[in-house]
Amino acid sequence: MDGLSNSDVALLSRNDDMLGGGGAFFWIFALLILAGNGNGFLGGNNRDYVTSAELQASQNAQTSSLQFQSIANSIANGQYETARLISDQSNQMLQQNNTNLINAIQGFNSLGLQLTNQTNILGSKLDGLSAQLANCCCEIKTQMLQDRLADTQARLVTAQNAIDNANQSQYLLGQMGRWVAWTPSGTQTTIAG
Repeated sequence: MDGLSNSDVALLSRNDDMLGGGGAFFWIFALLILAGNGNGFLGGNNRDYVTSAELQASQNAQTSSLQFQSIANSIANGQYETARLISDQSNQMLQQNNTNLINAIQGFNSLGLQLTNQTNILGSKLDGLSAQLANCCCEIKTQMLQDRLADTQARLVTAQNAIDNANQSQYLLGQMGRWVAWTPSGTQTTIAG
């Protein structure tokens, strides 16, 4: 009862004397259909048979198809693996490039900070040097003026001493009257006259 469904069996098993014998006719008809495996009355000769050469060719074709499919799968897997490796390598290169860029930016930032710090230090040193030069310049000018003043005062003192000596000599000579100088030989100079 392979080819009959539950409804076919229920229909055939009805006991309502259809065509006599309690449905036996339908049972016989069903058995005839089943005996022929559904290919005509009493089996018929409508069955297609396959020769061994055709079977072998079909199996070879199927084996070749499976092998081609296996090769195609291997190629696809290889291409996928290659694409994945290239993608991984590209990813690693991008990450390395990003790391290099970050390191370069940090290096440039560090250099920028160092240059800024050095510039600030040099600026403060130059400001200090400028103030020191201004102070030193004033001190040098003051010292030069003091030296000129001291030189002038020394000349004034020398001139005053010379004037005082001349005045004193004139005073002394005026007090002594007539005065005759001695020669360096120690004898008195004679004046003709």
